[in-house]
Amino acid sequence: MRFVNATWAISVVLSALIVLPFAGTADAADPVLEEWKVPWERTRPRDPFAADSGLVWFVGQRADYVASLDPTSGAFKRYELEEGTGPHNLIVDADGMVWYAGNRAAHIGRLDPASGEIEKIPMPNPAAVDPHTLVFDAAGDIWFTVQGGNFVGKLTVKTRVVDLIEVPTRGARPYGIKVAPDGTVWVALFGTHKLARIDPAKMMLEEIELVSEDARPRRLEITSDGIVWYVDYVDGMLGRLDPKTGAIDEWNVPGGSGSRPYGMASDAKDRIWFVETRREPNRLIGFDPRTSSFTSSVEIESGGGTVRHMHYRAATNEVWFGTDTNTIGRARLP
Repeated sequence: MRFVNATWAISVVLSALIVLPFAGTADAADPVLEEWKVPWERTRPRDPFAADSGLVWFVGQRADYVASLDPTSGAFKRYELEEGTGPHNLIVDADGMVWYAGNRAAHIGRLDPASGEIEKIPMPNPAAVDPHTLVFDAAGDIWFTVQGGNFVGKLTVKTRVVDLIEVPTRGARPYGIKVAPDGTVWVALFGTHKLARIDPAKMMLEEIELVSEDARPRRLEITSDGIVWYVDYVDGMLGRLDPKTGAIDEWNVPGGSGSRPYGMASDAKDRIWFVETRREPNRLIGFDPRTSSFTSSVEIESGGGTVRHMHYRAATNEVWFGTDTNTIGRARLP
C-alpha cells in the first residue's frame, strides 16, 4: 500500500448456514491500496464517488462541505454547504452535477461545480428528516433512504418531484440501497433483520426476513445475475439472497462475529468487497462467489477508523472509500 499525503415471500426458503475460513485461491491477488490525506482535519470525509471526469467527489459530514480530489495531482477543492447540512452521501450524474443528501437539513442538494450554485429539493413530508444514501436508477432518477424518518424515496430529476414510501416496520432504519439490473430497488433495513424490495412501477415495498432475528443488514450490493448480497453488521456475516427462489446463504466473515462488516462494493467480475470495521486497522476483504471463498485481506494503512461506504468504478477497476481517519482511499483491484 502507498500512502499519499497531499414482505415478499414471508415464507423465505432458508438454506443451511455456511461457515468457511479464509481461503485464498490460486489466481487470487490482493488489491493495492492507496490513501490521500484530506486537508481539513476531523471532518469525516465519506462516501466518495469516482466521476467520469477523473475527479473523486466526497462529502465532509462533520464540516458541511462537498469536495473533490484529483488523484493525479493530489489537489483538493472544497465547496461550502449551509451550516447544519450534515451531508451524508453524494452521487454524480452524467452531466457532472453533484447530488448530495442533506442528512441534517431534510433535503437533497444539487451542486453545479462550474458555478458553485446549489439547488435544494426539500422533503415533502416533515417526518422525512434525514435523507441518507442516494443511488441512480437506469433513467437517471434518484432513489434514497431516510433512516430516522423510516422512508424510502424517489426523486424524479426532471420534475424535482419527491415520492416517499413508508417502511411498514417501525424503526426499520432503511440504510444501504441499490438498484438491480431489472430495476428493482433493494434496501437494507438496518434496524431489523430484514431487507426490502421495491417494485418501482407500483411503488410498493415488501419486506424479506433474514436467517437470524439478531441480524442487522447495513449495506448491500447486487451482482449482474440479480443476486442480492449484504453484510450483517451485528452477527459478522456475508449474506446472499436469490430473489427468484428466496434462498438465503450466509458465510461467517474472516474476522468473526465482532468484526462489524460495513462498507461494501461489487466489481465487474461480480466479486464482493467489504470492510471489517471493528478491528484497527480496518481490513478490506474480498469474496469470490464462483468459489464461495474469501480471497483477499488487506489492512488499511491509516487505520480507517470506520469505512462506511464504497464506490466501484468499472472503467478503472477501482473501489473508492472514505475513512474516519480523514483519508480518501482507493483500492486497485486484481
